[in-house]
Amino acid sequence: MNYRAFSGMCPLIVRFVIFYLTYGNNKLCLFDMLPEGPVVAFVPQEVFSTTQKCLKRLYEVTEEPFDLVCIDGNSDSKTKAFLEDYSQEKGFTLLRSERYLPPNQARNMAYEWAKENSEGDYIVFIDNDALVSSGWLTAMVNCADETGAGLVGPAYYEHLPECSKLHMYGGECGIERDESGELTLFERHDCQHKDEAGLETPLVRKSTGLIEFHAVLVRMDLLAKTGGLDPALSCFAEHADLSMLAKQHGYEIWLEPDSKVTYVPPKRLERTDRDFFFLRWSEDWMQADQKHLIDKWDLEYFPNTKGRGLQWLRIHRGFGCQSVSRVRKIFGNKIGRFYEKRIFKRLEPKWNRYKYASHKWK
Repeated sequence: MNYRAFSGMCPLIVRFVIFYLTYGNNKLCLFDMLPEGPVVAFVPQEVFSTTQKCLKRLYEVTEEPFDLVCIDGNSDSKTKAFLEDYSQEKGFTLLRSERYLPPNQARNMAYEWAKENSEGDYIVFIDNDALVSSGWLTAMVNCADETGAGLVGPAYYEHLPECSKLHMYGGECGIERDESGELTLFERHDCQHKDEAGLETPLVRKSTGLIEFHAVLVRMDLLAKTGGLDPALSCFAEHADLSMLAKQHGYEIWLEPDSKVTYVPPKRLERTDRDFFFLRWSEDWMQADQKHLIDKWDLEYFPNTKGRGLQWLRIHRGFGCQSVSRVRKIFGNKIGRFYEKRIFKRLEPKWNRYKYASHKWK
């Protein structure tokens, strides 16, 4: 052990010796003397098959103290068994629901647990398809401590190799009047889908108007003021809603580049992921979200009813559908394009509305 590392441990060693001499007859654990860290809430995002890899990574690289609560929203039997065994091995809290949960409802379960079991200032939400990097948690907490931010996001990356291509790094969201004078909800993302190596200037800590839920630190007192996260939002604009609420309550939002988190969806959809994935991004949930946002924020017109939001949703759902790629493989690109445009894009939304209607999955 080098001298600097040893000298840094001396105060802790001295405290342990004094505590042991004073209370030597009691059962002691050195870790009982460590400072309490924030609650980390590990929640399902859109699939279950990424759970094991991402949760193990979190424990492997997170050296800082933390108290983990894991929400299991009706995962498959393999994932369920892993979480039960791993929670015993690592000693974290596991809360399971026997129905599929929209992420905000899962996050609220974690928040309610944190209120009862922690006196910390922060809760950190992390999705089950996000790979964290060393130092990610300390960097977010330090940023919150030093800026007083209500929300802190990391540098968000996407896909492999890790920490290479940015998913986004902040942006703006809010309500504005469009060209016709109607109130609309808008989002603008910075550095979206850009290679970090190609940026003109390096990422720096900065204030922003927008975070995403792949990973975010939230002050507990902010959630107390908002009553938690909005459980009525299931698949659209959850991050914009929280960002706007934070600003409405007078909290700043900051990004910390020393905290690095990579969103890594699976390359293909596993059979056990299909129902949760297609429900998570269902036509029914999107329609309900849009109506709720219009009512909540007094919008006169919502451009995503037939625009960007719904288009993104259907494109993303296409990731889980193999029929287009199979038709192209068997019959060639020309017939494949015809099938995708004339048949798949017309029938898939109707099938989704039928198969994944909300009342069937309560």
